[in-house]
Amino acid sequence: MFAVVKIAGQQFKVQQGQNLYVPHINGKEGDTVEFSDVLLVDNDGTLTVGADVKAVVKAEIVKEVQGDKVIAFKMKRRKGFRKKHGHRTLYTQIKVTGIA
Repeated sequence: MFAVVKIAGQQFKVQQGQNLYVPHINGKEGDTVEFSDVLLVDNDGTLTVGADVKAVVKAEIVKEVQGDKVIAFKMKRRKGFRKKHGHRTLYTQIKVTGIA
């Protein structure tokens, strides 16, 4: 059984017991979160798509991590203009506990 879920504007294919990294979710380690924006559910070969889906995906927050460093560097030649910005995006690792 798997489902396609929309989390923070991105779509993820999830199965029970799966660990995945999603954009930052508010909460502490060990908290339970529910995602009700389910786009597709496959239940033993039976597909349910669109408005007919009445499913909820439950997950547990495992930990919060930072992504790789991303550097945006701007420069205009012969002008002495250099600008450097960098950031590390926050991600949340979740473990899917159930699809109902």
